[in-house]
Amino acid sequence: MDLMGIHHVTAVSAHIRENHQFYTTILGLRLVKRSVNQDDVSAYHLFYSGDRKGAPGNDLTFFDWDAPREKRGTRSIIRTFLRVHGAEALTWWDHWLIQQGVAHSGVIELDGRMTILFEDPEGQRLALVDDQGKGDRHDPWEKSPVPIAYQIRGQGPIMLSVPELQGTDLMLKTVLSMRQLRQYPHIDDASVNVYVYEMGEGGPHAEVHVAVEPHLSVVQPGAGGVHHVAFRTPNETEYHQWTHRLRECRIPNSGEVDRYWFQSLYFREPNGILFEIATDGPGFGVDEDIATLGEKVVLPPMLESQRDEIVAHLKPIE
Repeated sequence: MDLMGIHHVTAVSAHIRENHQFYTTILGLRLVKRSVNQDDVSAYHLFYSGDRKGAPGNDLTFFDWDAPREKRGTRSIIRTFLRVHGAEALTWWDHWLIQQGVAHSGVIELDGRMTILFEDPEGQRLALVDDQGKGDRHDPWEKSPVPIAYQIRGQGPIMLSVPELQGTDLMLKTVLSMRQLRQYPHIDDASVNVYVYEMGEGGPHAEVHVAVEPHLSVVQPGAGGVHHVAFRTPNETEYHQWTHRLRECRIPNSGEVDRYWFQSLYFREPNGILFEIATDGPGFGVDEDIATLGEKVVLPPMLESQRDEIVAHLKPIE
């Protein structure tokens, strides 16, 4: 029973209209699901994807919360990597980000891979990385402003910051069956080690990078920060097995949660970072035509009776 890679990353935005503009117009992602936070229906939950259908492993999602800016620190997810294919793609992105006025590192080498570091307008830390063709097949979106050859192909790795490694290491290896591969110096502080773990068949889409930073204060969550990372499990059979494993290991968890487009299971690793295990299916096409994904507010069936009230309180994003 192995996790397959990153399913999605969910972050926080306090400026959802500007967020929508940045991720669709500048990063070229498709808004594949326009919905609400199922635990806080006053807030949008927007799902962006580099894949036309919003396949697992591609989704970068945002809660629309009126929150102050995150105060960065440890015990947090500190960077989301977005995969592209080849040096030519990174060269294109380098020029594109300059044209769009987005400050970035230029093309650098990080952990043996060519990478561009940058942030969104709210300080969300992102990176583009050459995945050298590894990871699931990308189903391109033909209406993206980014040429197909250079489009974002999915997510991974994800980088965490923790004050101590032991508990997180035990969780990743013993509970989640990941393997520690290597380590490298942090790009901002060579005295900080970053430890690389992989799941499933490996590759950048299936890696968690853990920076050990005991000198940092604890994060104060907010806009521009990441709320949680979800890992992929292929079907409900293995999903139920993960529920059993967490209970067997006496790890507090949410219990099984039906998100309609996938099944979820939430828990925290020992340094307090929120993890989720999510199923690959049924997917975003279960209640919308693939051709028109994201064009209207879609609610799971249990919220449909509240549609008028919910939609009336949502902000315009276009």
